[in-house]
Amino acid sequence: MEKIIEESKQGESLVLENKPENTKKLFIESYGCAMNFSDSEVVASILSDGGYNTTSVLEEADLVLVNTCSIRDKAEQTIRKRLEKYNAVKRTNPKMKVGVLGCMAERLKSQFLEEEKIVDLVVGPDAYKDLPNLLAEVEEGRDAINVILSKEETYGDISPVRLMSNGITALVSITRGCDNMCTFCVVPFTRGRERSREPQSIMNEIKDLWEKGFKEITLLGQNVDSYLWYGGGLKKDFVNASEMQKATAVDFDQLLEMVAVGFPKMRIRFSTSNPQDMHESILHVIAKYPNICKHIHLPVQSGSNRILKEMNRLHSREEYMALIDKIRAIVPDASISQDMIAGFPTETEEDHQDTMSLMEYVKYNFGYMYSYSERPGTLAGRKMKDDVEEETKARRLQEIVDLQQKHAWFRSEEFVGKTVEVLVEKVSKKSKEEFSGRNSQSITVVFPKENYKIGDFVNVKITSCTSGTLKGEAVGLSSMN
Repeated sequence: MEKIIEESKQGESLVLENKPENTKKLFIESYGCAMNFSDSEVVASILSDGGYNTTSVLEEADLVLVNTCSIRDKAEQTIRKRLEKYNAVKRTNPKMKVGVLGCMAERLKSQFLEEEKIVDLVVGPDAYKDLPNLLAEVEEGRDAINVILSKEETYGDISPVRLMSNGITALVSITRGCDNMCTFCVVPFTRGRERSREPQSIMNEIKDLWEKGFKEITLLGQNVDSYLWYGGGLKKDFVNASEMQKATAVDFDQLLEMVAVGFPKMRIRFSTSNPQDMHESILHVIAKYPNICKHIHLPVQSGSNRILKEMNRLHSREEYMALIDKIRAIVPDASISQDMIAGFPTETEEDHQDTMSLMEYVKYNFGYMYSYSERPGTLAGRKMKDDVEEETKARRLQEIVDLQQKHAWFRSEEFVGKTVEVLVEKVSKKSKEEFSGRNSQSITVVFPKENYKIGDFVNVKITSCTSGTLKGEAVGLSSMN
């Protein structure tokens, strides 16, 4: 649940620049969080070197891959429908191969391959480098599977092939896996234990993006604040590191500062943060550098101490609120967003009201809100009865959503009359005469095009707003250009 799922991007197929020498066609679709979309770029890069060009036409593909998510039941049901569609096409094109990547691959490997026989290969999140070998197995008529979770694999040496439709913003993975065993979450079981990527390979990737004209990057991980490089290996094994390794280790605030100083004209975002790992030192780095965006996605999941304990969240309500106070003091212009679960097992009306009162305390700018759905393989799925009635979950979720909408209006109105810096990302959906981009706080801003262009940093005076969008007039280019 720590992973932001952008509903507008679900099922996007990746189409990249073709290599004339490649003869085979790859259709790849992604579902789930930003990490999955980033992983699909890695997969496309590996297969591009293996003779595949991407296509957006399913029917002409030699290889169809779906990068999957296990975070919610809805995501799994959607992917199963897509697999049915692929197999219907496959009946008319028997040479087409179908594969499942990502989190569902790890969790449902035997079902997909042996019981239901709906795919030819199953590849877990740490096995993408093995794809050429697995495809060779499939060509020989054998099922292929690799879902082994690696202690080292971070794809630091693979330069992802970017989806170039935007060319302005990009995702840069810095960690994989997670050590926080939240009882509702499948990530530790599908992506393995936490390991960090070598800092210089991160800097090299960002340098490459800068040279290609990208203006903003998001440092990406299940828990970025927990980043720790000490020469490789799992984070949990850092206790056994040598004195030299400990003395030269790089943590997240140091990495963030390295990137900010190294690329002063590039905007830097990061996601996702975990409350118990966001230390004050990180906040001081955010406050110090104007190119680090003033937005912190800080999932809380519940405002009830009892439910937080049931979820195995490693923070209390009071600790979370103290962190919010610290953010407001050190980075006063920061926006804060949330993840929230309604109807976790045993949740009472009093627990729900604790969540509502926490929301009133923080007044988040925006959030990602779900009703609890039991995920097989999680601790909650194994040990807790999903005992909150669906109607009660739906009501509580609606109350959370309604309160968030009220707070989003409140936070949007705070910007009216102020001038904000906007990175122009695209033409507005509603009007071809307007540009759309985000400010430092990750709020969408729309303004008349005039003579500006996509990729410009523009100062915009906000004149009006909705709960999710700011509207204004450009007053000139910012110093970030």
